[in-house]
Amino acid sequence: MFTRRHLLATAVAAPAILRFGTGTAHAATTLKISHQFPGGTVDKGDFRDRLCRMFAAEVSKRSKGDIAAEIYPNSSLIKTNAQFSAMRKGALDISLYPMPYAGGELPETNIGLMPGLVTTYDQGMRWKKEPVGKALTDFLADKGIILLTWVWQAGGVASRSKPIVAPEDAKGMKVRGGSREMDMVLQTAGASVLSVPSNEIYAAMQTGACDAGITSSTSLISFRLEEVAKSLTSGAGASYWFMLEPLMMSKAIFDKLPKNHQDVLLAVGSELETFGRKGAQDDDVEVAKVYEKAGAKVSALDAATVGKWRDIARDTAWKDYGAKTATAAKLLKLASDVSA
Repeated sequence: MFTRRHLLATAVAAPAILRFGTGTAHAATTLKISHQFPGGTVDKGDFRDRLCRMFAAEVSKRSKGDIAAEIYPNSSLIKTNAQFSAMRKGALDISLYPMPYAGGELPETNIGLMPGLVTTYDQGMRWKKEPVGKALTDFLADKGIILLTWVWQAGGVASRSKPIVAPEDAKGMKVRGGSREMDMVLQTAGASVLSVPSNEIYAAMQTGACDAGITSSTSLISFRLEEVAKSLTSGAGASYWFMLEPLMMSKAIFDKLPKNHQDVLLAVGSELETFGRKGAQDDDVEVAKVYEKAGAKVSALDAATVGKWRDIARDTAWKDYGAKTATAAKLLKLASDVSA
């Protein structure tokens, strides 16, 4: 169990490269963990960065220093979109990575942001133990990726002008959706789309290249989009936008580790899922406070409005995705079987 006192006691500012035991010193396995989000500490900041630091500290503790880790926030080690490919090649050890960012390389990963498919945290977290979770885990392992921690995040919309709540509100707007499938839904609703990672939304909105950005509540806060937005649509009560943003590891690196080290990584990763869910849900509430304080108009989604987005998605994005590959069709069918 992860308590605040426990985490602060085990957190380290920089990983040790050598472990000194009763015998001679020997080299530790030092893992590099990369992500695109702002850096902080184990106790403060973006919960996704904190999760990585908690993971590193606990893995070091349980392995008695045999495994160390270095955290590289803000895509400071590898550019955002290149992290997935780098893990597959064994050039990067671990990343907390938005799964659909890999859609250009592996279209099947876009199941991680299929509008209207996941509508609650309970539903998303059930994937891990349902057939869809096994199918997705097996597919990724075959492509060189191990899932360590399942993290789902609900999302909302920051807009430079009018709120985007219902699909008709998007007409004529330039919107960042976050995945190919979300872009299809937006285009059907009459919007034009912009494809950039979440850490580039601020600049796009600031320059006017983008009128609105859809992203997780945490990113809506961490990337300070309230500074360039006049409206927020919150996903706290209901959302058609749920992103699977797990802690992933290179299978090539994982397979080289001894079994006891593998077991530590998997156990710590799984135990952090409760923290990840709480972090995401806390930010779903906090984001409205941040935007209200900045003077933005805050709107909420309800089940009926989410249903409108889902109807568009089912007729466009879902059909398109399911026709991509046999694996995509299987994943979509299995995910649809997990009721809300």
